[in-house]
Amino acid sequence: MTRHRLLLPLVILLALAASASSQVSVSIQMAKRSFLHGEPVQVGVRITNLSGQELVFQGTTREPWIDFMVNSGRGVPLTPIGSPAFGTVKIPAGQTVARSVNLNKLYSLNDLGNYSVYAIVRPPGRLTSGFQSKRHLFNISTAKPYWSQVVGVPGQKNETREYRLIRFTGGQKLMLYIQVANARTGRVLRTHGLGESLMFRKPTVAVDGALTMHVLYLATPDFWGHARVNPSGEFLGRDLYKRSDMGDPSLVKLADGTIRTSGGIPYDPKAEAERQARSRKASDRPDFIYE
Repeated sequence: MTRHRLLLPLVILLALAASASSQVSVSIQMAKRSFLHGEPVQVGVRITNLSGQELVFQGTTREPWIDFMVNSGRGVPLTPIGSPAFGTVKIPAGQTVARSVNLNKLYSLNDLGNYSVYAIVRPPGRLTSGFQSKRHLFNISTAKPYWSQVVGVPGQKNETREYRLIRFTGGQKLMLYIQVANARTGRVLRTHGLGESLMFRKPTVAVDGALTMHVLYLATPDFWGHARVNPSGEFLGRDLYKRSDMGDPSLVKLADGTIRTSGGIPYDPKAEAERQARSRKASDRPDFIYE
């Protein structure tokens, strides 16, 4: 009898825990498992409200309602580099919300190797406990540059940067990246993904008079991309070009030190979408209009 009395509270606690775990469903996903050093490590989280009533998730920088816990490959928890506030989120009963978070803004992922991540969501009134997602594994890797060049930093004496153009396969496709590192220490400052690159046309790289890096690469069978990055690691934009009757576009350096794309037809996706929309509206008109 005494043994049954001792087990009863434990049974009740387990039942309550099982009931609570069914109130909120948390899952995370990553587009790939391998990331280039310095590349944004994006994690998507989906939260489903199964409580039968609207839930309002809110917290502070000291007590957030959602946490992303990252461990090294040896199982050592990483220390957060900041305390972001994720804002207030309302989830109606039976509904799901999705969010995307860049782990680089939460943790210093400077060491190469393996990591794991999971999310903890704390519903209203439960800031000391919550619902946990499954763990996801990922790794931070590096690759030998396809092209590199050391340049100075305008206005900063004795400061140098190394521009790197890197081909890296984080998933199934060959992707192209621009990386900017401190040339003296080797520390990666920024890594920008340019997307897929078709290597049957090799990318070309040039540095202009302002020490801006220019990359021209074949993004699709029909489009070329012209991307630009400055010594601070700031991405200055990308323009798209279509092949002209003159052949493939190319980078040309002018007498004043500037670089432009020659031999290609500029392509504006927004203008093209508007043109197609106008064309569709015109095609909707009947062949014969009676007044």
